[in-house]
Amino acid sequence: MVAEIINFCRERGMKIAVIESLTGGLLADRFVSVAGASDVFFGGVVAYQDDLKSYFASVSPSLIQSQTAVDAEVASQMAAGVRQRFATVMDIKPESLIGISTTGVAGPEPVGKHPVGEVFIGVSLFGGESVYQFQLEGNRSQIREQACDKSIHALREQLGL
Repeated sequence: MVAEIINFCRERGMKIAVIESLTGGLLADRFVSVAGASDVFFGGVVAYQDDLKSYFASVSPSLIQSQTAVDAEVASQMAAGVRQRFATVMDIKPESLIGISTTGVAGPEPVGKHPVGEVFIGVSLFGGESVYQFQLEGNRSQIREQACDKSIHALREQLGL
């Protein structure tokens, strides 16, 4: 599925950037595991700490303070923010860049009112942001892998694949 996304984006001159929290780089690995990914995949940021979400993706610190990082609006701001940051750094129009974010609770303990397995995926395209919420099951590793799978599916859906 990732190869299909890369080919789709290559044909349209689109690029991809990710910002990951709970997946900790696994999503970026899914992209770079495909030969030729460098034509499309710009890179990613692992922003495990909340301050880094604000720094790299312009997520509102007050939003994180009031809602925690496990939140739909945080996922939306992360995706939009990484898209804008990479577009600026790479000197391209934001319309040709896709931003993807992952945030949630991989466990083993809940985060405040958020149970283990609660995950938010953000996808930012030229038309705006979409956020997907999931309640995943399994251990920490399984939740992180499932979150990557859900991210790929969400992107495919947003691209109409």
